[in-house]
This record gives sequence, structure tokens and C-alpha cells, in this order.
Amino acid sequence: MVFAPVQTRRTFEEAVEQIAEKIKLGELLVGDRLPSERALAEQMHISRPTLREAVKVLVDSGLIEVRRGSGGGMFIRTDHVPKELLLQRREMRIGEVAQVLEARRLLEPRVAQLASMRATEEDFTALERTIALQHALVAKGTLLSGAGRHDRFLALDVQFHIGIARATGNAHIVSLVRSLYRELEIARDMAMHHEPIPDWSIDIHERTLAAIRSGDLDEVDKVMDEHLGQLERTWEQETGRTLVRPTPEFLLRRT
Repeated sequence: MVFAPVQTRRTFEEAVEQIAEKIKLGELLVGDRLPSERALAEQMHISRPTLREAVKVLVDSGLIEVRRGSGGGMFIRTDHVPKELLLQRREMRIGEVAQVLEARRLLEPRVAQLASMRATEEDFTALERTIALQHALVAKGTLLSGAGRHDRFLALDVQFHIGIARATGNAHIVSLVRSLYRELEIARDMAMHHEPIPDWSIDIHERTLAAIRSGDLDEVDKVMDEHLGQLERTWEQETGRTLVRPTPEFLLRRT
């Protein structure tokens, strides 16, 4: 069974729809085994976390089952595709992602400012190394030509943000930021189909690093506002909804 690349990368939805459609049309039969997680993600050109979200929806709907152990894998459980398959989960996921973006907006600018006050040369070197690896990855060709390269770019992006958290010297902040990015990964994957994102990501990382190194807290706040705003705007475009951005100015206006 061959699956097509997911073109618009709207989180997990197209992956769910494609598998459900093959079941509905009889191309996948009860008892059939799907390709492995890695193979299926590569065929669809999506990240494995996004595929796992799709699999969760399909399991919850009863369409497939995941068997563990020897001879395990993902198997078609029924050929009945419920009409409400996507609607409820989509609405839930939209709300979840909005909350994560809101938490990120509150947390990351302050983390970057604290890093600007505490970062060592070792921290700066680690951040520079991550940016260099992103440059090298982009130089190899279009990021969207393979799920593996796309996953690597996303991993380096997370590594950069975790590096900023480490520069605060606070292990609890590192844990918070790592947890935030685990939750955020699917929303970020949704955004990566926009072609300018890789080059823009590298540029904003370089400017974020320069701002943190400068020690100018106002400049750090300014560049972080731009940094976070890109994904927030993409989320709004993809969902057709407006995100509340809890910036200090917004919160002051509400008090």
C-alpha cells in the first residue's frame, strides 16, 4: 500500500483522511497491516509525532488497532468509517495548540531575557553550533524533499530553544521549555510546509542569538516577539481563528 505525501501539512488531519479514505474505498481491508511508523511518515512526508497524532485519532475511532510485541504493528480493525471521525478531535486539538502557543508567549521571552543576563561563552558556542548545523542542512537541498531532513531541521530548532533555556542556568526552566516544545511539535510541523520558513528560522535564530549576546533586554524582547509571532500567524491562517497574545502590554491594558 503506497501513501501520497501530505501536501498542506495541516497537522494530522490529511494523514487521517488519507488512511480513512483507503479503508472506505476498500483499498485497505480488515486485518491489513499498515507500513511501519517510520515508513508511513516518510511516504506522507510528515514528522513521526504528527503521524502518531493521526494514529491516535484512528485508534480512538476504532478504525485501526496497534498490536505490541512480535508480529505487532498497526492493523485495520473495521471498514466502518464514522462521519464524525475528524470534527471532534480537530476542535479539541485546535484548542490545545492555542493554549500551548499562549503559554509559549508568556514563557519564552522571559527565558531569553534571563539567558541574556546569565549566558556564558560556552552557551553562546552551543547556540552557534546549532545554527551552523541548520545552515548545513539547508545547503543540502529543499527541506521538504524528505521527512527525515524535515524532522532533523525541527529537532535543531528545538535544540536552539532548549539551548536558550540552558543558558539561564536553571534546570527547572529547561524542563518547562522542553515540555512546552513536546506539546508544540505538531503545530510547528503544520507550519513547516511554508517554503520561506527554513531560511527565516535560521535568520531569526541568528538575530535572537545576537540580541541575547548584546545584553539589551528590550532588544531581546523585540526579537522574541517577531520569533514567536511567525508560528502564531501561521496557526491563525491554518485555523481561521484569532489567537490572544498575552504580551506585557496586552496584560497591562486588561488591568
